[in-house]
Amino acid sequence: MATKGMIHPFEEGQVKEKNGVPCISCGVSSYGYDLRVGREFKVFTNLNSAIVDPKNFDSESFIDKEGDFCIIPPNSFVLARSLEYFRIPRDILVICLGKSTYARCGIIVNVTPLEPEWEGHITLEFSNTTPLPAKIYAEEGAAQLVFLQAHETCEVSYKDRKGKYQGQTGVTPPRV
Repeated sequence: MATKGMIHPFEEGQVKEKNGVPCISCGVSSYGYDLRVGREFKVFTNLNSAIVDPKNFDSESFIDKEGDFCIIPPNSFVLARSLEYFRIPRDILVICLGKSTYARCGIIVNVTPLEPEWEGHITLEFSNTTPLPAKIYAEEGAAQLVFLQAHETCEVSYKDRKGKYQGQTGVTPPRV
């Protein structure tokens, strides 16, 4: 399914180095796919003393950054996006799990499941649980996707429900 447009760009093998330098692995794994983080980041800031409210989110709570890496301040949070664009088939549910390389550094990656017929770039949430700055590398592995195929297609898909994050591109903040 991945070679037929479910994942684009698709990395067929497990990549463990870039230009001869070790990297956080990405691409096809034993039973899943290790997605890569893109180059765009939204770093939380409290410059405006805003309150984080998912029903009335203030976009000025973020500083936009683009580059080869992103530094997450201590005990802080960053949004990023997958390098890959996904088109999930109607009979597939995808579960996203953080990579142990980041977890062992106190960096937690959280993503909700990708529902049948959802499509877009995945918005990734990185939490730095340490009292030190932490580094996230663009275009390297960020999380592992596990694909579950149903015996039957779902009755109502994310696309059927006109989900609010359908077709998202770039880093997408919360919507209600």
